[in-house]
Amino acid sequence: MNIALILAGGIGKRLGRDIPKQYISVEGKMIITHCLQVVSTHPKIDAIQIVADEQWREKIYRQMPEAALRKFSGFAKPGPSRQHSIINGLELMMPSAQESDIIIIHDAVRPFVTKALISACVEACAQHEGALPVLQMKDTVYMGEDGCVTSLLEREKVYSGQAPEAFHLIKYYQANRRLKPDRIEKINGSTEPAVLAGMDIAMIPGDERNFKITTPLDLERCRLWIRG
Repeated sequence: MNIALILAGGIGKRLGRDIPKQYISVEGKMIITHCLQVVSTHPKIDAIQIVADEQWREKIYRQMPEAALRKFSGFAKPGPSRQHSIINGLELMMPSAQESDIIIIHDAVRPFVTKALISACVEACAQHEGALPVLQMKDTVYMGEDGCVTSLLEREKVYSGQAPEAFHLIKYYQANRRLKPDRIEKINGSTEPAVLAGMDIAMIPGDERNFKITTPLDLERCRLWIRG
């Protein structure tokens, strides 16, 4: 089974809005709804779980696309960090987990994910224990300390990660469990626990259009693209 875990528990401080960015309405639908429209209609997604605070769950459910309703398996409680939220979702999946299960972790604030990218993540898991979409860095990348440049990184070896990220569910759960309770606080990205556990993670080509809505400029770009 391929299970999509949609992360919608963030509070979106950087956007400077009164409500979390995933619940902002664009063309009559919340951003998370636009995201679910793509994820839920993907033929390789068998089930969908959503991490969301209780105060937003009814609104999510009311706007949920029909395909998402058919695949919806429930809500998970947000944690104090993104990775804690993922673990909360994993805990709910584990009682019925099978060795062949794949988890596809995606941000509700990446509404322009394509079916092709989801397919690439899932297909990579047939040969690897996980998959991470990446974009090659375009700019020169420097290391710095105390306001000064300390070194130059090799741009050809530096990538920025995207979502969705896909993993063998049971192995990924075990990788996260090994980091609790203290090490998990320092995790910066979903793939990090897998890398620390020595899992075989494939890098696959990301998609420039699959941006994460973080700033007011991102939100404006989102509105323009949805309006077409």
